Amino acid sequence: MLSDPFLAELELLLRSRHPIIFIETQEEDRVQSLLLYLSEKLKLLFYTWTRTKGLRAYEQVSPSEHLSASDALSQVEFIPRKAIYNFQGLGEDLEDKFIATKLRDSAKQFLQHDGSIIITGHIPEEIPQVIKSLCTVISLPLPSRKDLKQLTENLYRDLAKRAPVEVHVTKEEMNMILQNLQGMTMLEAEKVLTKAMLEDYQLGPQDIERVAKAKKHIVERDGLLEFYPMEHKLSDLAGLMGLKAWLEKRRAIIQDSKRAKDFGLSFPKGILILGVQGTGKSLCAKAVAADWGLPLLKMDSSRLYNKYIGESEKNLKRATQVAEQVSPVVLWIDEIEKAFASGGDMDGGLSKRVLGNFLTWLQERKGDVFVVATANDISQLPPELLRKGRFDEIFFVDLPDLESRLEILGIHLEKRKRSRKNFDLEKLAASTEGFSGAELEQVIASALYTAFHQNSDLNTDLILNEIKQTVPLSQTMQEKLSELRSWANGRFVSAN
Repeated sequence: MLSDPFLAELELLLRSRHPIIFIETQEEDRVQSLLLYLSEKLKLLFYTWTRTKGLRAYEQVSPSEHLSASDALSQVEFIPRKAIYNFQGLGEDLEDKFIATKLRDSAKQFLQHDGSIIITGHIPEEIPQVIKSLCTVISLPLPSRKDLKQLTENLYRDLAKRAPVEVHVTKEEMNMILQNLQGMTMLEAEKVLTKAMLEDYQLGPQDIERVAKAKKHIVERDGLLEFYPMEHKLSDLAGLMGLKAWLEKRRAIIQDSKRAKDFGLSFPKGILILGVQGTGKSLCAKAVAADWGLPLLKMDSSRLYNKYIGESEKNLKRATQVAEQVSPVVLWIDEIEKAFASGGDMDGGLSKRVLGNFLTWLQERKGDVFVVATANDISQLPPELLRKGRFDEIFFVDLPDLESRLEILGIHLEKRKRSRKNFDLEKLAASTEGFSGAELEQVIASALYTAFHQNSDLNTDLILNEIKQTVPLSQTMQEKLSELRSWANGRFVSAN
């Protein structure tokens, strides 16, 4: 059975005679089982209506007379019963004023006696005025961790009766499996778990990755979000000590959320990282997710906008809903100025509307979603986005200093299976004043290509030669960089 709060709310609505209840859900079968449970508890009859089967009592097995939505509502109106009527998919017909009015006439009786008309499936963006005063809209939450744990135990018990299935996971491994299942519907989770158990007749640590891959598919099916594996850690980032210290303080909130909540702390909102291109802003988002042990989702701003009226806003809503469903999670918005550019009325006000919806979500989101937004071009950022309270903190990332450059060069050499001890890193770091992290990586990569071409091994001189041939962005865009530093000074916290 579903977690108590939703069931209690639905029961209260039925007891207090709410005539029309919309339930926003992807799981109509799950809702139906809940309604059947409540109808028995409240001693009410239970009827269902679908387009293919018409209106019939829940226990009715033989085909009933097919009734259209209009005819079914007439029957509800003229044959009063103390009953719950679950109309599946009726929301799609409510643009028809006649159907909306029939719904109003049928539902009025439930102001006087027990029962309700419950509509599942598509919920109209705008509920018709004729029924608005009679309607209540609630959302069926996705299964909680407790629900998923119960599902896993029930599924194992049922499968073990038919096959030699065994469970070989530690408590920590089971928690990772459950975390990856979060955000799935009960049916999706059941399919994933069944496949995992029957594939090798056990639920083991190898299934953590299998469940994660299934979650990736679910997250990415609308094409609005990308699911990133945990690849980088904060130790992969050189320098940025201010940002690292800030993140380290908040890691404990993620790892012990209950104690943090009891202590009076809430889940952090997120950070906005401004700075020079190639300084590791995107890597920060990946590193935060891995360091905190949370999934990383990237919002694809290029797919957010749609030429049809209202679709862009719907895309944003779907993307943020998915992020909330799979929470706790890190949501990465790269180059946020492109997603919510300050474009005035050039696009008919579309960017302003989408930005407004995003800002509202930032303030009112329900799930534990930590937003990491990065930006290169401050001039394109809407002022509303920089206002205090939108993010927990806004950081400015400058070019790496001498010590950070030395560390970055060492990291990239070791990634390419070269010991930093075999190179004069002090000389290399001193020769790369004004280089970004991305440019330092490219220097190593280019020198490696040269070494391969010359059939020799990589050495300090080859890297120095590549440094001499490289013109860093800090030189080609010197004025813009100076302006950026001047603008950020005193406004934002230094990440370095």
